[in-house]
Amino acid sequence: MWLCSQIGAREHYNVPRALHRDGRLAALYTDYWAGPVTRRILSQIGKLKPDSRKSVAIDGVRALNGRYHPVLGRAESGRQGSEVNAWNWRALWWKMMLRSQRSVARGPYYGFMEVGRRFALRVREALGRRSDLGADCVFFAYDTGALEALEWCREQRVKCVLNQMDPNRVEVELVRAEDKQWPGWALQTIQVPEEYFVRREREWALADRVVVNSEFSRQALLRQGVPDDKLVVIPLCYETKSEDGSEEIEEGRSIADRRSSTAHRPSSSPLRVLFLGQVILRKGIQYLISAARRLERENIHFDVVGPIGISREAMATAPGNLTFHGRTGRDQAAAWYQRSHLFVLPTISDGFAITQLEAMAHGLPVVTTPCCGEVVRDGVDGFVVPPRDPDALVRVLQRYLSEPGLLPAQQSAALEKSRQFTLARLGENLRRLEDALK
Repeated sequence: MWLCSQIGAREHYNVPRALHRDGRLAALYTDYWAGPVTRRILSQIGKLKPDSRKSVAIDGVRALNGRYHPVLGRAESGRQGSEVNAWNWRALWWKMMLRSQRSVARGPYYGFMEVGRRFALRVREALGRRSDLGADCVFFAYDTGALEALEWCREQRVKCVLNQMDPNRVEVELVRAEDKQWPGWALQTIQVPEEYFVRREREWALADRVVVNSEFSRQALLRQGVPDDKLVVIPLCYETKSEDGSEEIEEGRSIADRRSSTAHRPSSSPLRVLFLGQVILRKGIQYLISAARRLERENIHFDVVGPIGISREAMATAPGNLTFHGRTGRDQAAAWYQRSHLFVLPTISDGFAITQLEAMAHGLPVVTTPCCGEVVRDGVDGFVVPPRDPDALVRVLQRYLSEPGLLPAQQSAALEKSRQFTLARLGENLRRLEDALK
């Protein structure tokens, strides 16, 4: 049996869902869980029309309302996967603590460590009250919020699996290099205390296996001293939910049926290229702006959707064929995918970048770099270009403009590719990992 621990709705609870689906989930430990009554109350608050003073608070309520999944939340006879343990009031206190003046002054990473420590201690206490732990147990947790629970599990001889979500020091070094190359662009320079790295490295040492979601991350952790035989690459998955909350295995077809007329672009209309995610240097927004500037006279438009993490001066360098739309909710993201023809992710570093799968599930080819999960097959369902290379971006985007048959062919291939990254496939990968731990 598996015991899962995670702060937040990471990856839409895909790991515990995959384990629950196979009857292997004994419990999920999480910081906040919105049960049916809580969700009804939060839904009413979330419907309020925010003004400038209340928008942040209402966005926070909507986010809390997403800390739930009906598959895990409903009891099923004969299944063990419905047990969810959460500390809602403590989690709200931790959230307030992160926003306190002292926390802001010290920097966010000290807050992440403190919340991770407190959460891991709560999980450790909950594990200590269980009477069913044995040699067949696997404890699965995510980095930064696992250390104290891992220490206890090791003492009890429980097998431990840690999911490392990003490339750690390697990513920070890459971002710092971008900060130097693009001075004045980032709203905040990245300041990560050494204690943050040390906490993660202690978690790696305690884990029997360290899961990463891409070969890019595996190579990064090898450079940081994690043994090769401890590392396991397990890609993420993406599946939509039907209205009643059950998974749609044939999600690609259902989305394809609902896709708007933008799927078939008339030659007179602009090619709509979507960037969706954090608008920051790590995601390569600086190189997208450079590419857009060189394509300003072409029949192409770039929609940049997501929280802005670059300065007004940097945004002002964007040409007229690129529009910043700001933050969007998860429910609104689907509309952006529907109205676009192509997805672009010129990332410098990503543990996986699940937006690739979301875009493909909506029939969008993806143009990305090798610095994320291996999803795109170059030239088939998108293109893989070198990082930090706006010229390569320009050449690829010009191909879509000059070769009319390329876009529809890759749209079909993208839908097919999205069907490979299913919850069932994730469950198979976790079962192989479990077998390797025996």
